[in-house]
Parts: sequence; structure tokens; C-alpha cells
Amino acid sequence: MQRLNEKFALDGEDHHLCVVQGKGGMPVIDIRNRFATAFISLQGAHVLSWTPEGQDDVLWLSEEARFAPGKSVRGGIPICWPWFGAHSSNSSLPSHGLARTAMWEILGTQEREDGSTRITFTLTPQPGNEQLWPAHTTLQYMVTIGKTLEMELVTSNNGADDITIGQALHTYFSIGNVDSVSLHGLDNDSYLDKLEGFARKHQRGPVIIQGEVDRVYIDTVDECVIEDKSLERTITINKRGSHSTVVWNPWKETAEKLGDMGEEGYKKMLCVETCNAADDVVTIAPGKAHHLWVQYQVSNTQ
Repeated sequence: MQRLNEKFALDGEDHHLCVVQGKGGMPVIDIRNRFATAFISLQGAHVLSWTPEGQDDVLWLSEEARFAPGKSVRGGIPICWPWFGAHSSNSSLPSHGLARTAMWEILGTQEREDGSTRITFTLTPQPGNEQLWPAHTTLQYMVTIGKTLEMELVTSNNGADDITIGQALHTYFSIGNVDSVSLHGLDNDSYLDKLEGFARKHQRGPVIIQGEVDRVYIDTVDECVIEDKSLERTITINKRGSHSTVVWNPWKETAEKLGDMGEEGYKKMLCVETCNAADDVVTIAPGKAHHLWVQYQVSNTQ
């Protein structure tokens, strides 16, 4: 950690960034500027917390989240890459790919003119994980902490053949109570309902959570807004490079089976995930790159 801080730490009047030892001994980046604070684990380049000035944390992290090498963390923003869900042809490979449990490398940190802080990460293939990694591919991830939280995941094809990937920024949003939340922006969209064998259905009105929900919304490009009456705030989600959105809440029975959601944790979270999933997997031609970008903004309603 000393080496990383010597190379990447920021310590200005309105900026602070350093690498510290987090839970389980995992290295975590601590970011503070005049707009927000945030914590990002180097394992998974996993954003664990984003707290804008005057707000509660926008991200939910389970009280029973496990922090250990090679283990996924329940909450925050896991990166699913280079596939989403189960592998299409080999069920023995890890769900959601390797990115969320791999150790990422910091490429650079930047104090930006607008007062925000940007961290750039990269992930590269390692001996033994060739089966998990698209050949001749590089991956970069930019996280910008400020009035908004912005993330951009860039997959570049440096080979001579097309590659196809699925991916998601699997964001767990913190909410006051799932009973008082409405998700706007998916009205009239079609979705695949995983709970009913991926049956294709049609959304009418806002998404209301009244039980377990596990859906892939198709052809979704519009802004989504989480209206949280309990916390009296809205979370606005804008994205590019994605035409699919996953909405997930495990509800009580499935949450208990997961084992790391915490007591009634499902009541305090809602996943709205920016994806390339289902029909929206991405084929990248040689010499080209795909950019998956999302921005979150929080506003008070009172």
C-alpha cells in the first residue's frame, strides 16, 4: 500500500485520495473531495460506497458482506464481465465472470478541474485464467467521484477476430424501505422474467416491488429514476452503451438462502443494473472498443 500511495495518492485543499487497509485486509481506495466521499476496493475495482455531501450513502452494502481474496462482495457495485449470469456454454465457470473477484491495477488518479476525482483501473489476463478471458482484449474502468458518480467500462478488441461479451454494473442502491420505492423509466418496455423461465412480459407503469423481482428489461435506453419516499430523495440513472436493464430484489425467502444479505437486508436495497445482457450482448470488431457508461445523481424531494 505504501508503494501505491507514493505513486497515486492525492492530498490537496479539496482533494484527498489514499489506499488504506479495509476489511479482511483488502486494499481500499479512500476518496474525499468537496462533493462526496467514496470507497473502492482494488479487488473487483468494486465501488463500496458513494456518499454525496448532505446525503446518506447511495449504495447499499450488506452488514454481512464477506471480504476475502477471490470472494464476491454483497453490495456496492460489482462488475460482471465478460459475461452476465451463468456462462452460456460452461456452467462450471464462475457466475458473472472474473472481473468482480480479480485484483485490479490502478493506472492513474486525477484531481479534475470541476472538483471531482477520477480513478482509472485496468485488468489484464493472468496465467491460468485464459478460459475466462476473451483473447487479445484489454479492459479499463474509469470511476469519477463528484456531485455525480460516473463509471465507464471500456473493452478493447486488439485481436484479428470478433469477440462477444456480456456485462453489467450490478449496482445495489440503498433505499429507506422497499415498500415505498417506485422505479420510473421502464413503462411500456418488455422484460424477461427469470422467475418464470424468462417469459417475455410487458411493463405497465412504474416498477413496484411487492415480492421477489428478477427481470431483464429489453431495449432500454431512457433515463430511470428511483423515487424513494422513505428517504425523500430520487436517484437518477443515465447510461450509454447499454440497451438492457436488470431489476432485482431477492425478497425474504431467497435473501435467506443467499446467506450474506443480513437480517431483512432485502428491504433496504434495490438493484438497477446497467447491462449488456440477454439479447443485448455486444460483438466487438477487431480494432474497436465498446464503452459502457453510467451516471448516478441524487436529489432531495423535500
